[in-house]
Amino acid sequence: MSARVVVGVSGASGAPIAAALVRELAACGAEIHLVVSRAAERTFAQEIGPDALAETARRAFARHAIDDIGAAIASGAFSTGGMIVAPCSMRTLSAIAHSAADNLIVRAADVHLKERRKLILLTRESPLHLGHIRAMAAATEIGAVVMPPAPAYYLKPATLDDMTMQIARRAIDLLGLFAPRAHEWRPDD
Repeated sequence: MSARVVVGVSGASGAPIAAALVRELAACGAEIHLVVSRAAERTFAQEIGPDALAETARRAFARHAIDDIGAAIASGAFSTGGMIVAPCSMRTLSAIAHSAADNLIVRAADVHLKERRKLILLTRESPLHLGHIRAMAAATEIGAVVMPPAPAYYLKPATLDDMTMQIARRAIDLLGLFAPRAHEWRPDD
């Protein structure tokens, strides 16, 4: 069986990262379970185009409705290799940090935390106020990995797509399920 990975997509800016993440996970042979917030649907259309979400969803094994709290991924009995929320809005981060499981992204994240599975949150906001920082600390304290999608300029990316793909690959590498995908830093290159 291929590795199961849950991908949550919140409405923060960064839909290209979510699309790249799903493309890369599909290339790894992952069984992708996708959950997209209503705000993320709008962000996909604005940032990539009207058909981008449908194209991304076609690569997933399943797309679960945001309000389907009874979906398989809402149960600890549904084994996965981890979950990535990309992009992760501050609203979603705060809900995860405080176990306010009012939608399927937050419920699935909560399950990953209680089952001690990897949960990677690609937080999208800048600048940060103290509430954001405290929510990030709280999420980290309960077991999530907070990974702001910072570009690796030292790799000298030629295009925005190169930067986006490197961020997606780094998130996948943090799951530890597949051979490394991201370009490694080699100071002599």
